[in-house]
Amino acid sequence: MSALLAVEALRVAYGKIQAVQGVDLTVAEHERVCLIGANGAGKTTLLKAIAGMQPSAGGSIRFTGDAIAHKPSSQIVALGIALVPEGRGIFSRLTVAENLAMGAYIRRDKAAIRREIDIIYQQYSRLGERRDQPAGQLSGGEQQLLAIHRALLSKPRLLLLDEPSMGLAPLMVKAIFATLADAHKTGVAMLLVEQNAHLALAHSDRGYIMETGKIAMTDSASELAANSDIKRAYFGV
Repeated sequence: MSALLAVEALRVAYGKIQAVQGVDLTVAEHERVCLIGANGAGKTTLLKAIAGMQPSAGGSIRFTGDAIAHKPSSQIVALGIALVPEGRGIFSRLTVAENLAMGAYIRRDKAAIRREIDIIYQQYSRLGERRDQPAGQLSGGEQQLLAIHRALLSKPRLLLLDEPSMGLAPLMVKAIFATLADAHKTGVAMLLVEQNAHLALAHSDRGYIMETGKIAMTDSASELAANSDIKRAYFGV
């Protein structure tokens, strides 16, 4: 598979603190890749750098072969990368409908956008019922679904997800990963940061283990899930 996203020797710093230290990572077309590591390992910083929200200090980020490391986030979205940030990042004072419309702001096919939003409302009746209410009044899980669908309305080729299951009830986590599975079936590639390593590997093709700003290990998701060191470190077994 050809690389849709190729990160090479990437470095990202906050002042003198090297948060990402020479990371190499790839995501192929239609591939699901997870990034696992302890808090502070640099996972969120890496996603932000890819999305154009955090400047890099060295190395390269290429998407479909083009260098994007120094492009603004607005251009990166237009190229086909969408980020669902940790904490969801919804516009709490805007309505549900307005949040969804923001996801499609780069598109001009208004009729198709309306059809896609209607389908979202049909699939998730709570979003439909509350379309005219402020998004901040939704539950945490409903806000996460809103954030994911807002990102998908930009028609990304690559979806970046930062802790989509954090703090959510099991039934809502199941709904979220079903939504992601449906998006993957349409051809969307994914790079997933997820504290629940078992869940992340179960919904990925490959995985990377990140420790203190560096990639410590990479393998197929099935091999990582069977690795005894990974089990002890992240599964508690």
